[in-house]
Amino acid sequence: MSEVKDTQEQLKIEIEVKNFGPIAEANIDLRPLTVFVGPSNTGKTYFATLVYALHRMYNSISSSEPLFPFQSAMIFLLLSEIFKGQAIPETELHNILRQLKNSEESFKFSDLPVEMRNRFHSIIKEHVYFKAELEDELKNCFNLNSFSEVMRLNGEQDEHTILLKASRQNQEYWNYKICITESEVNIDTSNEQDMVIIPKNWSVDAESCIDDNSIHIKSLSSPKSRSMYYLPAARSGIMQSHRVIASSLVKRSTRVGLERFPEVPTMSGVIADFMERIILFQDEIVPKDNMAHIAETLENEVLSGQIRVQPSGSGYPDFRYIPHVTNEEFRLSQSSSMVSELAPLVLYLRGLVQPGDTLIIEEPEAHLHPGAQADMAVILARLARAGVKVIITTHSDWLLQEIGNLILEGLIENETEESGSWLLPEEVGIWNFQKDVPVAEIPFHSRAGISPEDYEDVAEGLYNRSVNLQQKYEKQKGRRNRESV
Repeated sequence: MSEVKDTQEQLKIEIEVKNFGPIAEANIDLRPLTVFVGPSNTGKTYFATLVYALHRMYNSISSSEPLFPFQSAMIFLLLSEIFKGQAIPETELHNILRQLKNSEESFKFSDLPVEMRNRFHSIIKEHVYFKAELEDELKNCFNLNSFSEVMRLNGEQDEHTILLKASRQNQEYWNYKICITESEVNIDTSNEQDMVIIPKNWSVDAESCIDDNSIHIKSLSSPKSRSMYYLPAARSGIMQSHRVIASSLVKRSTRVGLERFPEVPTMSGVIADFMERIILFQDEIVPKDNMAHIAETLENEVLSGQIRVQPSGSGYPDFRYIPHVTNEEFRLSQSSSMVSELAPLVLYLRGLVQPGDTLIIEEPEAHLHPGAQADMAVILARLARAGVKVIITTHSDWLLQEIGNLILEGLIENETEESGSWLLPEEVGIWNFQKDVPVAEIPFHSRAGISPEDYEDVAEGLYNRSVNLQQKYEKQKGRRNRESV
């Protein structure tokens, strides 16, 4: 059996939150397949949105890998602005340059002179740009006017915290604490002594200007930035009415529209990003072979038909469903809700998502028959096998049971099917969200599989209620029979 592509090279991302919206406490590491389960209003979507917001913010100021917040920005600060007015010895400058040019070794924060480290702390704390970017992304993705709206969810007025860690092969790349108060966001930079500023696979060519104690970066290259995509729970309705919504927004964006509609309601950044990708979707992009194969499998084995993109007079794409049995085209509004739910996933796999990207899906089982929910688990496993990091929220016991089967399949050596849908226990994280208690991981058991306790409680309660009602019914039936004699 082969491992998930580049498993050893992938970043290990850990996100810890306290007192964040409905989440009392959580410490979650994102694995090839990460699953959030639990009752409604316990923070599953909230945490998924936080992951998306952090990724957007970090990629907006860095050209490096996802969740590498200040890598390139930090280099320019440290190696350019940081020397202004600093009496750094020339020998130390050359020593730093030699380390930067040495691609065999990573360059850590602790490799910098003490003066530079101290200067970095003051720059980050004073630099308005970093905090403003983070504040804007959190407000955008959560559709907030102020951070007090986040704090109001759990009735607490204390400080909210987010701790973000990124590492690879026990080497730390990122360890920062984000503190959110009612009025602002602050970044704590006290835990970065072992943080890697420039990884081994970066290429740096730097030249120094000793006369003004500054360093000029001639060229700086980094690994290709990875993308993150979010399929929200509202995708079905958006897919059926995206052209109407787009036309309405365009009309309201004119001066006449603003006069008629002075208070246009806003939407979250998650919904806005999804709508933008759907409205601007182009079907000419040639997907990777493995992504195309997974999309085709989803169409054939779950949808039993094809999703086709048609041009329209409005300029917005028109999505059609073609069942295998008829070959007749249907608008998504004329198709089943299952088609509208899964159509965007097919489109994303055909034209957007690539190995190395992250895909967040809210409730992939929505509007699916239990058998199709099990099929969806296989699709998610194939994505993980292809190198896509998958994060889902779910309420489906059928989905969890099949994920457990796929893990068990992965543990059976030399007997695994060639479909590439098996999983290993360390590749899957099942996280249980409950109200007012810390988020806990649900372990996999070879016999029980993946079984949340509250699911068992519901099943047991329904069974006991059924037995009780049957006993009452039989007792009443016997009494009526006796009275009729």
